[in-house]
This record gives sequence, C-alpha cells and structure tokens, in this order.
Amino acid sequence: MRGCGQATLATHHAGLDASLVGWPVPTLVLVGFDLDATPLLLISRLAEHTRNLEGDPRCGLLFDGTGGHADTLTGPRLSLLGRAVRDGDERRLARFIARHPSASAYAGFADFALWRVEAKRGHMVAGFGRISAIPPDQLRLPPADWAELAEAEAGIIAHMNEDHADAVQLYATVLLERPAGDWRMTGIDPEGCDLRDGPHSARLPFRRRVRDGETVRAELVRLVKQARAA
Repeated sequence: MRGCGQATLATHHAGLDASLVGWPVPTLVLVGFDLDATPLLLISRLAEHTRNLEGDPRCGLLFDGTGGHADTLTGPRLSLLGRAVRDGDERRLARFIARHPSASAYAGFADFALWRVEAKRGHMVAGFGRISAIPPDQLRLPPADWAELAEAEAGIIAHMNEDHADAVQLYATVLLERPAGDWRMTGIDPEGCDLRDGPHSARLPFRRRVRDGETVRAELVRLVKQARAA
C-alpha cells in the first residue's frame, strides 16, 4: 500500500439518484498513509464520494501495483475494506501534504477535510493464483511500533534533506534506479521512507522495521553504504 500515491475508492451511492441508492460508486483519489499504514484521504464535501461516505462510511480502496507488468493480471493488487472516519489530526494532515505537495493549495478550503480509513479486511492478489485474505491487525502497525518515530519524524527528515542530501540522491538514483534530480525525503515510517523529485515520487523499503531515531539512523547508514558500494 505505502508505495501507492493513488487508489480507487468505492463508496455506496447516497441518493442523488433515488433509483441507484446503495449502488457501488468507484472514483480515483490521492492517498497518503499514517505511520501505522492507515490510509488517509483529503477530500471535498462537494464531491459525490464524500457525501456517500457521510451517509455510509463503509468503503473499499483498491491499490494497484501492476504497473510495468506485461500481463497486468500477474501483478500485485490489494483491496482493502474499511470504514472512513473524518479526522482533524494536524500531524496526519501534514503527512498527507508532504506526500502530495499540490494538496497544500486546497487543504485549507472549508469544504476539504482529512479522512482516515480504518481497515477491516484486506484481499491481496500477489500474482496469478496467489490470493490471500489479510486480517486488520496485519494492515496497520501497533502504536508500540511507531509512537516514538512520530515524535522524531520531522527532525529526521529535515536533517536528511539539509545535511545528507547526497545520501538521499543515492537512495533514489542507485538503490531505486531513478533518474538524477533534486530528490528530497518527504516521509519516514517503520517500514521505509518516501522520496520526491518534483512530480516524481519513490518508495524506499527498509530491510527491517525501525521504531525510533536510533534504529532509523542505523538503517539509513546501512542503505547509504549499500548504495556507495554498488
């Protein structure tokens, strides 16, 4: 999920057309993630899908990882069933905007609000015939895995971008094989970090989960050594 910047959101039609009440309505949305992997949406009350959620918070999100596969059906995708909850947490909003900087242009509009999707079940297709159900506790991390990191995240990101910009470039260009550019770190969580160069984004997974500043530093040092040795 964390590698996806967008998803298909399915909601239940709320009644703009009485003959279609309850029918599924899919739409494309930008998506961010909290440190525990909870999906975050920044959506407008003027949009039909938001009004649908206000009437029935049950929803689905489809995360598509099939890009680059010659045969689309051999690629991974995850369907998440959950309940959407309006959320006023400023830290979560900041994480969403860091992932999608263009959202800063409308995040303060009165009709826009942040929503989180509380996972109830996942349906994972990892490739042809590789299908599994995922319980909710495997779709989000417990607070013990990210609470300390939440306090340290902003400082870590600022430190990497200001003092170790060369390392961030190596993460993108060597480890992820992305074109050279002005890559910046925009987010970090227990499972990896998010990078951005203008409109281009990338996800760098960690080999092991991190929980605090010390474990983050150890993993980032390991990764830059790996990049320099490549």
